Amino acid sequence: MSGRIVLRLDRMMVERGRSLNWLADRVGITNVNLSKIKNNRVSAIRFSTLAAICEALDCQPGDILAYEADGEEGDGREDG
Repeated sequence: MSGRIVLRLDRMMVERGRSLNWLADRVGITNVNLSKIKNNRVSAIRFSTLAAICEALDCQPGDILAYEADGEEGDGREDG
């Protein structure tokens, strides 16, 4: 049994009041690629991209990455 890593970038963008276009410009990637990251349609992310996202949004990797066990739905957090 194995789980997966899910990205919570959409939540962090809402919390910070930042748009896809703004973040893509700051990170230096295309809107299409950032949209794939935002919508969990990637199987990997470069550490340099993750670092740039964290710098732009003033957050830590743990703020946008979560572990989800097999069969688990929701946000992958214990507290609901």
